[in-house]
Amino acid sequence: MYITGPHSSALLRRVSRSSTATRLHSTVSRTQPSPPPSDPSPVASRCRSYSGVSSAFRSVRSSVPRWSHGVDWKSPATLTSQIRTAASPVLDRFHRTLATMASQNAFNGILSGLPKPGGGEFGKFYSLPALNDPRIDKLPYSIRILLESAIRNCDNFQVTKEDVEKIIDWEKTAPKQVEIPFKPARVLLQDFTGVPAVVDLACMRDAMNNLGGDSNKINPLVPVDLVIDHSVQVDVARSENAVQANMELEFQRNKERFAFLKWGSKAFHNMLVVPPGSGIVHQVNLEYLGRVVFNTDGVLYPDSVVGTDSHTTMIDGLGVAGWGVGGIEAEAAMLGQPMSMVLPGVVGFKLSGKLRDGVTATDLVLTVTQMLRKHGVVGKFVEFHGDGVGKISLADRATIANMSPEYGATMGFFPVDHVTLQYLRLTGRSDDTVAMIEAYLRANNMFVDYNEPQVERVYSSYLELDLADVEPCISGPKRPHDRVPLKDMKADWHSCLDNKVGFKGFAVPKDTQDKVAKFSFHGEPAELRHGSVVIAAITSCTNTSNPSVMLGAGLVAKKACELGLKVKPWIKTSLAPGSGVVTKYLLKSGLQKYLDEQGFNIVGYGCTTCIGNSGELDETVGAAITENDIIASAVLSGNRNFEGRVHALTRANYLASPPLVVAYALAGTVDIDFEKEPIGVGKDGKDVYFRDIWPSTQEVADAVQSSVLPDMFKSTYEAITKGNPMWNNLSVEESKLYSWDPKSTYIHEPPYFKSMTMDPPGAHGVKDAYCLLNFGDSITTDHISPAGSIHKDSPAAKYLLERGVDRKDFNSYGSRRGNDEIMARGTFANIRLVNKLLNGEVGPKTLHIPTGEKLSVFDAASKYKAAGQDTIVLAGAEYGSGSSRDWAAKGPMLLGVKAVIAKSFERIHRSNLVGMGIIPLCFKAGEDADTLGLTGHERYSIDLPNSISEIRPGQDVNVTTDNGKSFTCIARFDTEVELAYFNHGGILPYVIRQLTTQK
Repeated sequence: MYITGPHSSALLRRVSRSSTATRLHSTVSRTQPSPPPSDPSPVASRCRSYSGVSSAFRSVRSSVPRWSHGVDWKSPATLTSQIRTAASPVLDRFHRTLATMASQNAFNGILSGLPKPGGGEFGKFYSLPALNDPRIDKLPYSIRILLESAIRNCDNFQVTKEDVEKIIDWEKTAPKQVEIPFKPARVLLQDFTGVPAVVDLACMRDAMNNLGGDSNKINPLVPVDLVIDHSVQVDVARSENAVQANMELEFQRNKERFAFLKWGSKAFHNMLVVPPGSGIVHQVNLEYLGRVVFNTDGVLYPDSVVGTDSHTTMIDGLGVAGWGVGGIEAEAAMLGQPMSMVLPGVVGFKLSGKLRDGVTATDLVLTVTQMLRKHGVVGKFVEFHGDGVGKISLADRATIANMSPEYGATMGFFPVDHVTLQYLRLTGRSDDTVAMIEAYLRANNMFVDYNEPQVERVYSSYLELDLADVEPCISGPKRPHDRVPLKDMKADWHSCLDNKVGFKGFAVPKDTQDKVAKFSFHGEPAELRHGSVVIAAITSCTNTSNPSVMLGAGLVAKKACELGLKVKPWIKTSLAPGSGVVTKYLLKSGLQKYLDEQGFNIVGYGCTTCIGNSGELDETVGAAITENDIIASAVLSGNRNFEGRVHALTRANYLASPPLVVAYALAGTVDIDFEKEPIGVGKDGKDVYFRDIWPSTQEVADAVQSSVLPDMFKSTYEAITKGNPMWNNLSVEESKLYSWDPKSTYIHEPPYFKSMTMDPPGAHGVKDAYCLLNFGDSITTDHISPAGSIHKDSPAAKYLLERGVDRKDFNSYGSRRGNDEIMARGTFANIRLVNKLLNGEVGPKTLHIPTGEKLSVFDAASKYKAAGQDTIVLAGAEYGSGSSRDWAAKGPMLLGVKAVIAKSFERIHRSNLVGMGIIPLCFKAGEDADTLGLTGHERYSIDLPNSISEIRPGQDVNVTTDNGKSFTCIARFDTEVELAYFNHGGILPYVIRQLTTQK
């Protein structure tokens, strides 16, 4: 474990209480006790005690995989005891240090023992009931987790009594948008976001070295889990050998990236890397990594996690507080920075009743998503409660929690109850661990028992849903919250064909809507129409963690096979389970063979189609689509269906449950009324309808009961710790500093810190900047920083070709996020980008205002930079929605963008912009670029004070243009901590300067 010292995480708290960032050092000196000269500060002393643990970690690594945190990860709950055994002399000192810290805690008086039923105790915990404060009984459970963290970490330095009081008084303070610190128990990464995070850490080590600091201080303080799951592509489908073939291609393409991550697992302590082929990060987190309650050196506390994937929220279904943050924020959290967050409001969502027969968890989550989007939950927690919660499975809860980014909430939280405990036992957690979890949560008033009278909790607002009202549905064709009841799908599809181009429209002329594109598919006659399904994918963590919908898909396939229905061979079908457990129970149930018969062979264990790794369509299919301008469809069980994300050739993308994915694949089109029209003709010559292949709720429940067994989870995750031959054979050097290869097209040293000095650049406004892009509403991070394929005519493709990379080896943007040169060229490279500067023309281009040239965004930005001209971006509502993608902020920074002026921002993206030194501004309510008469052809000056002491979170800022227009915006620096980051040019330069000055 590693502490960063008084000038890092602790200093953040000083920033938030100081009126100016320039008075930081004097503030710290006034509030700290005066230590003796040989001991610069009490915190520094603790730092030195913690740093001694590193040698202990190193000493045990020879006996276990180097990527495994230096311990046996068969049971995460046993980590502490294993580490203690391996490093007892050092940890003895560490324990004494902890005892000293505990004595300094302002709430040491409520540190209580938790007795074991048979004698002895589980450990000590900070008891909320011991505070004897009636306000706590009314707090939402999600807020109690924030409260416990503040109490446990309260040293009146990083976290103060005032912070604790703000949380206890949540009912009154939350509406005031007050700031609090939060220290998560761990950090979660996946490889698309993990590679750039490790690149940044490696680069920070170099920067500290160059500035004369100790580069070894760049090490995670909290456990960091990185699951490699986003790199597998569906190159091979409909084949028994698909898993092995796709993994071989995955390693061929990503050998440099994987070797870099393996280097990171050795160079940085406290970092676990789960090898490729193990599963989807969020399902692995749910089934294996989630602790629910930590027991660290005899201190018990709730598990909590922040992750660089926005769907980190899936873990909320397990009662673990978790949400997505930008990669930049996550790096700071790893390095000991307490997260500064606005104390959120909490929406109480009451569930009652029971789902009707045949209704799936996916139908439920799409209904909940639409309700919450309509209610408005951005920046809030959603907490589910009511008797109906006890009627839905843990997997169903995780499905709902997973979709938090789609309904806009920070998290969708389900407190721990008996259903949670049953799931923990099912997934292989030991009885002792489950007993400790239940005892702790009950003792600390964090457990819900629906068999007991419920104390009414206070919420910021209230919603209610009777589960019996949920009906089968899908969402699309371009957004996850555009829910369509299944019975209305055919009518909705035809309205989309008619409507003007937009989220619910394709503007297909009436006389061409019945067009038929005939072609030959491997010698067989084939045809496509508008709405024809060309991709049907059971994919992504949203549903593959849920046995009921996965086995439901198998039952649909079985019934279809028995009736003689077959998926057309030109539809690209695939099954990408979130973990090996899915394969085990599909085989146990006997249903996998029917999925195979319908083309849903397993293609790999990772995030495939949902992230855009759907692979190429057959050339004949692609040609039929492009030559006839067909609105082809993809149906997937993922959580994201933004235009251009799934595949460049599928303009209509629908989210559906796994059973519905199979049903639509069998139908071959989304242009069907399942209630009235047959899906196909059976082997007996009779029409087969949807009702003939749809399983009952009882059929699904019976399959789950007989096929999903605890041993499946235990054996799957024991195998994970052993890696796989391809991963184990990767050879990497052991060094603290990374040896950058200038020829690498995957891993490149970024330029962030190359000219960095110890003097912060200070606050700054913007003068005479050009508008690089002018956007409407709902520009997502997929638009800003695409993750999918690299288009053959793009600047990134040109860069790769110039370096001898064949087109077949381009891989995806997501896989190349470790190379800033490619990502800068990939910024705003989405082929579905709509830029008002080009009068609605679709594509990744813009207008270079001074010359009037139409250029790629990268080329236009390069011309502005070469001329020394700053740029800004104009945008509408929900700018930066979608994945929590740090490159969506890094890329614009590298392009020279100094500010984004939008109607509203997605929470994580706004924070990421600040983290990269970009100014986020919001138009005043009721105003936007159009109402203000802005065309984007103007030059913009932003009157931001040059002294950080004169800037306040949320203050008004005047913006003027060269044609005389003037308007007022709101500066979206939401906390004074963010102002400190801005003063330093971003969060990472801030951390480096503080660590470099640490004694």
